[in-house]
Amino acid sequence: MSVQQIDWDLALIQKYNYSGPRYTSYPTALEFSEDFGEQAFLQAVARYPERPLSLYVHIPFCHKLCYFCGCNKIVTRQQHKADQYLDALEQEIVHRAPLFAGRHVSQLHWGGGTPTYLNKAQISRLMKLLRENFQFNADAEISIEVDPREIELDVLDHLRAEGFNRLSMGVQDFNKEVQRLVNREQDEEFIFALLNHAREIGFTSTNIDLIYGLPKQTPESFAFTLKRVAELNPDRLSVFNYAHLPTIFCCSAQNQRC
Repeated sequence: MSVQQIDWDLALIQKYNYSGPRYTSYPTALEFSEDFGEQAFLQAVARYPERPLSLYVHIPFCHKLCYFCGCNKIVTRQQHKADQYLDALEQEIVHRAPLFAGRHVSQLHWGGGTPTYLNKAQISRLMKLLRENFQFNADAEISIEVDPREIELDVLDHLRAEGFNRLSMGVQDFNKEVQRLVNREQDEEFIFALLNHAREIGFTSTNIDLIYGLPKQTPESFAFTLKRVAELNPDRLSVFNYAHLPTIFCCSAQNQRC
């Protein structure tokens, strides 16, 4: 792979070189208020009837707890709980979708948790439900977050068959010691195979997530991670700082002992 020279705009870097909110959700969590009731919601829905829709579906389930995680998640191996969750999600979709009649979906994203916690039948059930209740553009961006420990290549094939065309993979770090300390040990070879297979079967965009500030990370170890990511050659790279919040998330307290 050839290395291209990059001309950095230092003025632009300095302009935005400060801590800001993580746009993993929008509006951010701090913007949510108990004052925003049903009437305010209905007014907001009706405000821009001509705009396309971007839908987000949260799948909160995980088989294992990652100690760096600050997301809304449920750690369980009881697969039937996903069916119960989909039952509730179906009620909400059927109830809310008519409010957006006539508007077309340009983007759909599944996040978590671990969206690939769902089995193939559950994935198909949810996609069928969404397509029956919303109008999708033919060129809609349909993306999903993937945990390389929680997916097989045939599941990736199934996702593509269901219409997914964008993939975001949570790698976080390639250093084995860092992975062990945050309870997220991964098969590096499979990560490469997964990303290559995604390209082969028609995923048009691939993203890798990294986190800096994890226990035992050093400039040298993170440089190694970046080197491996460059070899992966994803279309996008998302890099987040680790937020240590042991009073809010018990998993952060695990990292404090490292």
